[in-house]
Amino acid sequence: MNVNKNVKTGIALLASVFLLASCTPGGEMSSPQKSPVDYVNPYMGNISHLLVPTYPTVHLPNSMLRVYPERADFTGDMLSGLPVIVTSHRGSSAFNLSPYQGEESGLKPVINYSYDQEKIYPYRYQVYLDDNNIDVDFAPSHQSAVYGITFEGEGPAYLIFNSRNGQLKSDGKSVSGYQFVDRKTKVYLYAETDKTPQQCGVVSVGTVKYGETSVEGKDAALVLSYGNDVKKLGVRYGISFISEEQAKKNLEREIAAYDVDVVAKIARNDWNDALGKIQAQGGTEDDKVVFYTSLYRCYERPVNLSEDGRYYSAFDGKIHEDGGRPFYTDDWIWDTYRATHPLRILIDNERESDMINSFLLMAEQMGTNWMPTFPEVTGDSRRMNSNHAVATVIDAWKKGVRGFDLEKAYIASKKGIEEKTLIPWSAAPAGWLDDFYKEHGYIPALKPGEKETVANVSIWEKRQPVAVTLGTAYDQWCLSQIAAELGKTDEAKHYLRESYNYRNVFNPETRFFHPKDKDGKFIEPMDYRYDGGLGARDYYDENNGYVYRWDVQHNIGDLISMIGGDKVFTSALDSMFNEPLGMSKWSFYSFLPDHTGNVGMFSMANEPSLHIPYLYNYAGQPWKTQKRIRTLLNQWFRNDVMGVPGDEDGGGMSAFVVFSQMGFYPVTPGSPTYNIGSPVFTDVKVDLGNGNTFEVKANNASPENKYVQSARLNGEVLNQPWFNHSDIAQGGLLELEMGPKANKEWGTKTPPPSAAPMPQ
Repeated sequence: MNVNKNVKTGIALLASVFLLASCTPGGEMSSPQKSPVDYVNPYMGNISHLLVPTYPTVHLPNSMLRVYPERADFTGDMLSGLPVIVTSHRGSSAFNLSPYQGEESGLKPVINYSYDQEKIYPYRYQVYLDDNNIDVDFAPSHQSAVYGITFEGEGPAYLIFNSRNGQLKSDGKSVSGYQFVDRKTKVYLYAETDKTPQQCGVVSVGTVKYGETSVEGKDAALVLSYGNDVKKLGVRYGISFISEEQAKKNLEREIAAYDVDVVAKIARNDWNDALGKIQAQGGTEDDKVVFYTSLYRCYERPVNLSEDGRYYSAFDGKIHEDGGRPFYTDDWIWDTYRATHPLRILIDNERESDMINSFLLMAEQMGTNWMPTFPEVTGDSRRMNSNHAVATVIDAWKKGVRGFDLEKAYIASKKGIEEKTLIPWSAAPAGWLDDFYKEHGYIPALKPGEKETVANVSIWEKRQPVAVTLGTAYDQWCLSQIAAELGKTDEAKHYLRESYNYRNVFNPETRFFHPKDKDGKFIEPMDYRYDGGLGARDYYDENNGYVYRWDVQHNIGDLISMIGGDKVFTSALDSMFNEPLGMSKWSFYSFLPDHTGNVGMFSMANEPSLHIPYLYNYAGQPWKTQKRIRTLLNQWFRNDVMGVPGDEDGGGMSAFVVFSQMGFYPVTPGSPTYNIGSPVFTDVKVDLGNGNTFEVKANNASPENKYVQSARLNGEVLNQPWFNHSDIAQGGLLELEMGPKANKEWGTKTPPPSAAPMPQ
């Protein structure tokens, strides 16, 4: 089987050579006709306003091998060697490669480089190490990659491999070894060069011990010496989470030679296949850059860990057969359930099905059968709060995805909510706070000055009582939907009733969700802008009470009633966007650093805000949604190095941009509906698979023409600001007439659906 794969790969590589004539050295097509990948700007957002920036990641869609330049930020002057593999989105990387030319005394485990002429594409990385006079060219495959290195100076050429915490060895022709990612998870490396080294040695700062061919420990480094005559060096390597032998197999299966151009061409085609599932026409060139860059970021995670039908799982520390179905991990579900997973359901529902199956395998392998919340290469880190994988399950099912066992998913989701504690960032079993929630329907807040007595509550993350109450109510609504699909009528009613628990922390006098102590009394005094300590975690999470005022995704209709009806609701939305910080930015961000991208008290830079601009649709003023969406896109998402407002979490925020630029958005994952906004493009075609296409035609759409005048769906007049997934699942056409002034009558009569009434 491997032989056949190698033959196929070799043929593909050979064929690609003949296609390269139409490409420039950077991999760009010489034709004036741009492909989707040509619009991707990996540098967009690389300078952060405050938090972690976006990273210019080079990889194939959802593939195991990802790299980005090893520097602190876009503004960093130095590269810390050359990258080999990122092991967690923005979190960590492994191994290091350092080419060097010159005096032996300059050798060390990792060389810091001054650099220039850097070019990054999704499928290629090029950089000139100017102090060292070394030219670098790189292209990735799925589990392997190739470097082309040109030494332009004088003196002997060297190549240093570094394992930051592990082992390396050489047989004189190749280098192999491993690095610990955490205490139990290893990533393995196998590398070859197209020139035979003259000698090999172990490197430490200022010394080289030639003749030693293995090294172990921190900053374990081997150097290969090539002498004075080598000016060009090809390096190819494979990586694996199974073994060094598997890393070699991965390399041999994917990369047959040392030709960066060929590998880049194949990678470029893969990217065009992925990004080309959505074809956007109209808009400006910058609009298309923002769109396709955002779509590219939605493919950075999760990653496929299957290697020749096997995968390593950190969830039980074992190697498993994958049964012909890839295993995915590195998915921060608190961020991605909102829009990234719904986007994948539209454009790649088979892969989405594989990912949900991966969740179920993780649950089994952990021994608890608790659905994961933050699955990574190293296992489930249980970060953030709530258990939103349940939303991903029911959203997929409601939209027709059937490639997983719904009963198993229900059991794992239910156990994750009922048996695991609701305490944020904890994997402990349910305890006192969980019992309190089940009895009283809310998580109690500590009174001012009251000390924490629950052992599993993090000193840093706190209880987050309002955020957890609201998030769990939504999760329980999702459970009720699954139970109903399975014919579990009593459980469906039970969880639907529980999904109204958000009412227990609603303050009818202030009309905000308000922390309540264990005695049932609201915490007073309370300032919804500032109170809650660092990150507002004493009460909320990362955002203040103004943002969490709207965190009832499943039942906006009931929220409108509680706040006081359509007019009061829209007035409250307006006031949020106009409420001043009330202090200097540096003061505000000193205790709410995640609450960035501010428009008043709205935070464009954090995921709990993403659905809020669409809520005018529920209260009879969809024109305000249209206006606000365009304003936010223009303000915060731009084709420049500061063009992303905050921590976008590898697709968590970028999917909001993709949907919003197309003109619709899934406000409530689990409800098979989409809210209509304001399309940026005049025409968008979404490839749904199986030959089906959903088209959004926005006639006359432009920066000025941002308001919906009228709409037709599949030829029928549409006078509501939403539509069902079933209307477009087999293909469809949403046609919008756009104009410069709001049609304040369109879409006002029939709001998007909300949860069913509370059972008695």
